[in-house]
Amino acid sequence: MQMNYSLTLSQTQKLLMTPELRQAITILQLSSLELCDYIEQELLNNPLLDKEEDEYMAFSEDGMRVDEGKANEDTIEWEEYLQDYFDWDFLRFPKERKEEETSFENFVSANQTLQEYLLMQLRLAVADKKIFKIGEFLIGNLDKNGYLAVSVQEAARILRVREEEVEKALKVVQTLDPPGVGARNLQECLLIQVEHKGIKDHKLNELIKHHLEDLAEARYTRIAEKLNVPLSKVQELKDIVLSLDPKPARNFSSANEIQYVIPDAVIEKVGNEYVVIMNDSVTPRLSINPYYRSLLMSEDKESLTSKFLTRKLEAALWLIKSLEQRRMTLYKVIKAIVEVQRDFLEKGISGLKPLTLKQIADVVGVHESTVSRAISGKYVQTPRGVFELKFFFQNGLENENGSSTCAETIKKMLKEMISNEDPYNPLSDQMIADDLKKKGIRISRRTVAKYREQLGIPSSAKRKRY
Repeated sequence: MQMNYSLTLSQTQKLLMTPELRQAITILQLSSLELCDYIEQELLNNPLLDKEEDEYMAFSEDGMRVDEGKANEDTIEWEEYLQDYFDWDFLRFPKERKEEETSFENFVSANQTLQEYLLMQLRLAVADKKIFKIGEFLIGNLDKNGYLAVSVQEAARILRVREEEVEKALKVVQTLDPPGVGARNLQECLLIQVEHKGIKDHKLNELIKHHLEDLAEARYTRIAEKLNVPLSKVQELKDIVLSLDPKPARNFSSANEIQYVIPDAVIEKVGNEYVVIMNDSVTPRLSINPYYRSLLMSEDKESLTSKFLTRKLEAALWLIKSLEQRRMTLYKVIKAIVEVQRDFLEKGISGLKPLTLKQIADVVGVHESTVSRAISGKYVQTPRGVFELKFFFQNGLENENGSSTCAETIKKMLKEMISNEDPYNPLSDQMIADDLKKKGIRISRRTVAKYREQLGIPSSAKRKRY
């Protein structure tokens, strides 16, 4: 076999994941708060980046920045970097100083925590300093639901006191408001609340101590046999148990659990049209530092300083370009969603339509993965409230007439049907499916059961009253 050398020319296509592309993808999928942190980090790493806070930039008709009425004559062609993505009309504001605005957050008072509320009561309820110190320790070891997170033995060992003293302090804590706080388990929590309400029924106490699991599984007949009472009595005891709070501390805030939702856009109705307004007040506006820009123009092109500044300038321009690209992509996606979900904005949940990523991707002209990244962790403020963008992408079921109904709409119908049912003869999943089919919605019993469980509604056997 003879071996020969030859040159061939072939043409192939491949996707190169450049650092700039990775940066653009990362910025697109960041939420507003995450994007602020990302920009702050870039401001620390890149000296050519400046954050404009006090005044808006003024631009000439060709989109170039005007400094004190004089056009910038730098040889750097800024439009070459930004012409595809920059929305110059958005940046043409008159140069004026922003008036200092007062944030409404300054007028919001901090909610009282559970520990603060209990310590205030403990100071009034206990005179013994030793018992107070033990009670203070126990209050500091309550979890977010109000349950005691340490055992009496462990508390006695840590504080170097007798267990009887810890028990005495715990009894004092358990008398404080809200009822049930300081309990060591669910049964004790419910029994404390029963005692606080002054209900004296040994059958109720026995039900709480030994039959809570049967009650949760709706084994009413078994409970009636064990307690030797009729089913109507079991139903009466169940109603009392349901009136108790298994998480007595749920109404108290925690400093570590405060979460803020900042909408990335606002949808407002102007006349008969819905307008999308991007919330650009969250992220700072970036520009190139004029000192380093002038230094770059005066330095020798072959010097290390010039090469460093050139590299940082390119990185800064790519960041500004990626931020504007993120803004424009998000705007187009939200605008396309508004066009599809106009009935929801007009009528509410009943007007929500099934929507897929592919539908929006085809309208915007991007890939489905780009739409998925664009809606991840993003929120929008609408006349119907604040919603995550993923909320508008719902699966649907085909109707008899060929149209489709959104899953959220079906859940709302299901919830209304169950709320209006006869409690002594509740609707089964099959009955609900049959009723929906009469309305033209094709749905199976298993789908009804899935939607019911997602709504947190128990089965018909558990809803039945006697």
